[in-house]
Amino acid sequence: MNMKWDFSRLKQVAFIASFSMAVAVVSVGVSTGGLTRACEDVVFACLLVVMTPIAVIQHLEQKRRKAVDERLPDLFRMLVQAQEAGMSLPQALDEASKQKFGVLSHELEKISTKMSWGASFEDAVSAFAKRVPTLLVERTVPMITEASRAGGRVERIFEPMSKFLQTTLMLEKERRTRTKPYIAIIYIGLFVFIFTIILLFKTFFTSAEGVPLLATNPASPETMLHLFLHMTLIQGFFSGLVAGKMGEGSVTSGLKHSVVMITAGYVALRFLL
Repeated sequence: MNMKWDFSRLKQVAFIASFSMAVAVVSVGVSTGGLTRACEDVVFACLLVVMTPIAVIQHLEQKRRKAVDERLPDLFRMLVQAQEAGMSLPQALDEASKQKFGVLSHELEKISTKMSWGASFEDAVSAFAKRVPTLLVERTVPMITEASRAGGRVERIFEPMSKFLQTTLMLEKERRTRTKPYIAIIYIGLFVFIFTIILLFKTFFTSAEGVPLLATNPASPETMLHLFLHMTLIQGFFSGLVAGKMGEGSVTSGLKHSVVMITAGYVALRFLL
């Protein structure tokens, strides 16, 4: 699947549009109805409107970067074979653009097209590094440009580079596998927090008919419910960011976890209490 969008610009547009819509809806709700339960529902919906598009775009961008990184070892192996067949480095990349490398094939086509328009090999490869700024691309592109300048038998450089990339990807996959239990613990922690709130309200704060059980409680059950609801949303949001940092190494990648967590917490407290 070819993803031809500029993800950074798409995220900016999505954030500006969704945030503007959310501010407008919240302003109208507060000015007309005040801080009522219905207004609180509107604020939560606006929060999802702001977060969900950015989370989806971030997930697609992360998926695209991962797809590029996974095909880099295959690219370097093909460059080695092309060099052994007598091709120059630009010719080898042009030939690689005709192969099936998934998302990477589309990027290689851009490199080949840029060179056909008169751009130098180094400029075309550097533009590729700017479009897909993954850690592995940032490490390998300088090696490609330096090999192009030096000339000679660059396959001696690319062959160990391919093995290095393969090892790095295996270690990254192993790291993600080992962090999955910790992400599950974050989710379990939120669900335990929600269950504790529900248990407190059902057992200590109110009766089945909604009558307060603690006469000395200075706050009404409705006020306490709002307080715990806000605490749940805050915990769900930041827990999701922590899960993204642990699982994928990026805080913004945790927005999808935040959306799931705050939605689960809001729905649980709204419908079960």
